[in-house]
Amino acid sequence: MAASVLLLATAQADSVSKAQTGLQLYSLRNQFAKDVPGTLAEIKGWGLKNVELAGTYNLTAAQFKSQLDTYGLIPISGHYSYEQYRTNLDYIISDAKIFGLKYVGCAWIPHNGPFDEKTCREAIEVFNHAGEVLAQHGLKFFSHTHGYEFQPFQQGTLFDLLMTETNPKYVNFEMDIFWVAHAGQDPVKLLEKYGQRWQLMHLKGMKDSTPTGLLTGGSDVSNDVPVGQGKIPFPPLFRAAAKAGVKWYFIEDESPISEQQIPVSLQYLDTLRW
Repeated sequence: MAASVLLLATAQADSVSKAQTGLQLYSLRNQFAKDVPGTLAEIKGWGLKNVELAGTYNLTAAQFKSQLDTYGLIPISGHYSYEQYRTNLDYIISDAKIFGLKYVGCAWIPHNGPFDEKTCREAIEVFNHAGEVLAQHGLKFFSHTHGYEFQPFQQGTLFDLLMTETNPKYVNFEMDIFWVAHAGQDPVKLLEKYGQRWQLMHLKGMKDSTPTGLLTGGSDVSNDVPVGQGKIPFPPLFRAAAKAGVKWYFIEDESPISEQQIPVSLQYLDTLRW
């Protein structure tokens, strides 16, 4: 009996907890544009409870929060624009309080041409300031990786500069494993290198034929495949993420067939052991 209990405990420890798993709602942006309640009902039907926000689909924050409450969905984090972090923190704070968010983040740093040192240093200043102000309101700020940040710089990359020059007390990071791999980087090595700076993670698979080593931050959305499929190996990634202390895992599927693929991703996560 003792041995079987030990084995069960080990299996549970080496799996992805549903309590830490959610969905980035951008995955169903086209569905939300047509039917907010129906889309939320579908998400609930998949057995999900946690969500990450990216807009409110022509509803006010209060209206969208009410819809989330109706379907028992809990908003954990939300994405807001770089410009809002630069000039309108009051809006973010107000919106986040309506939703009861724990984290607020920035998914894209605007830039013309290749991402460069000047733009990176400007973002560092914006993020440090925003993170400090948001912390005073009980919010944790994060920057979401999008691939273009891995431009070579000195002995490393501009992402290394972004990571090392932002204040770890106020600036966290969300690893999007697709964009890290798309840029030719190793998600496991980055998790090992920067540890607890990684608080959140976007989960998605990458089609085997997807080109990598690109620093554009852009890829055909059809290159998104279910978690567990394609060229990204997941067991070592989850081992490294658990060791780093990643708190939240959000499936993000930008493909045109996300409705079909998300349940496949969830099934994989339910059965994954490492």
